[in-house]
Amino acid sequence: MEHPWREHVEAVLDEIRPALEMHGGGATFLGVSGKKVLLKLSGSCNGCPMSAMTFGIMAEDMIRERVPEVEQVVYEDTAA
Repeated sequence: MEHPWREHVEAVLDEIRPALEMHGGGATFLGVSGKKVLLKLSGSCNGCPMSAMTFGIMAEDMIRERVPEVEQVVYEDTAA
């Protein structure tokens, strides 16, 4: 069953995706754990030390505005 927050999170990602793509990056909704939204950064955003901060400024406030129950947005970084 799809989580009820997904639609709101995807809408935010759709709004900011063009800006991320201009820098060779992207973000994907992974799911929800408790009151945390899980996102995966990709492309040049993945592993970039500034990406979570920059992305957080762009996305986290927008997500919380649309889904006040969200307590945290967590970014999976698969760079190793």
